[in-house]
Amino acid sequence: MPHSIAAAADALASGATTARSLAEAALARIADPAGEGARAFVQVQAKAALAAADAMDGLRAHGRAPSRFAGIPISVKDLFDQAGQVTAAGSVVLADAPPAATTAPAVARLERLGFVVLGRTNMVEFAFSGLGVNPHFGTPLSPWDRATGRCPGGSSSGAGVAVADGMGFAALGSDTGGSCRVPAALCGVVGYKPTAKRVPITNVVPLSQSLDSIGPLARTVACCAVIHAGMAGDDQPAAPAALPLAGLRLGLPRGTYLTDGMDATVAATFDAALARLSAAGALIVPLDLPELADIPAVNATGGFAASEAWALHRDIIARGRDRYDPRILARILRGERMTSTDYIALVAARAALIAAIAPRTAPFDAVVLPTCPIVPPALAEVAEERDYNRINMALLRNTSVGNFLDRCSISLPCHRPGEAPVGLMLMGEHDGDARLFAVAAAVEAGLA
Repeated sequence: MPHSIAAAADALASGATTARSLAEAALARIADPAGEGARAFVQVQAKAALAAADAMDGLRAHGRAPSRFAGIPISVKDLFDQAGQVTAAGSVVLADAPPAATTAPAVARLERLGFVVLGRTNMVEFAFSGLGVNPHFGTPLSPWDRATGRCPGGSSSGAGVAVADGMGFAALGSDTGGSCRVPAALCGVVGYKPTAKRVPITNVVPLSQSLDSIGPLARTVACCAVIHAGMAGDDQPAAPAALPLAGLRLGLPRGTYLTDGMDATVAATFDAALARLSAAGALIVPLDLPELADIPAVNATGGFAASEAWALHRDIIARGRDRYDPRILARILRGERMTSTDYIALVAARAALIAAIAPRTAPFDAVVLPTCPIVPPALAEVAEERDYNRINMALLRNTSVGNFLDRCSISLPCHRPGEAPVGLMLMGEHDGDARLFAVAAAVEAGLA
């Protein structure tokens, strides 16, 4: 199977492969009983996928393919509506909900380009954790050290594992505090969080309407760029050309909690990655962002996620409280204690921090950080609630800053083959998505 979306598109154009062959290969990986497909997917739409693939092959044979990407298989997270399917959002609480009447625009736009949907990927219940654990449908394992059994990252857990294991060329996810980038880091792939307004969240089960964004996970920066552009409505999506790495200014925050508490593997791998980028001509510049220290205190009452999740879930909880994962329920219930005054103060504090930080980062091409301060934790390490909460907060610590500030952000693998997966995160400016992709492509090449 080709490695990237571009390679697959070239193979389809030349006749070296067919859409049906690509779909069959991906479906075989999902069905492999020795693999993670049974846990990475909550629904496999094999019959529909093969029919769509055959249709794309027929259109291509007559010069009518809707795009050069027609026939490339992808997956969608279980919180995107697909007409005729129940949107369960990784939960059993919504299992008896009526099927969706409309497909989410983010999915429909890709289908119009000819991408073939393989099925729906597993996720943390209602997208409210960075660990990737799901007690209802099982937890797909990170590709690293499967003998131990390690967290895949969340909430887009199935998406990360599907991409890493070749179950399609890309996966659609959501990112409220890191849910595309954390599983990308823990599974050794690329994950992108756009500026929130770039992709509509219509017909997507929300967690926090102030923070939610829709992004892809894939094997390369260019793959993510193509999927993002398609979801954003571009009818001829393409990846921006990489900028020259030499001379790029990457701001490395210092004196903040974002660089504290890294485990030895992450610290060594991240430092080695920065050294490779510096040797290639990138400028790693210390960056003072003292305002970041205020974010934990601003969110101390629960933040946007808890307050807005409570508003969305309170009626559902009244009907089916005992069917929730207790750890997710506890996080949602934090919002019950927030007052309207708390929420208004939170909105104002966010606006003030966005305004204060923007001029500090403007002179840089991107802010650079480790995506997560720890390697994938073993499932056994998060079995107890206290450890679950502590490790979850650690995984989301750095990524959540991009959501709070409404920036675009991307996680790239920066480890060597065979090593524990470590993500290097780049954060761009608000609405600076095209530029960040060009920067990320340069960094990706420098880390190769």
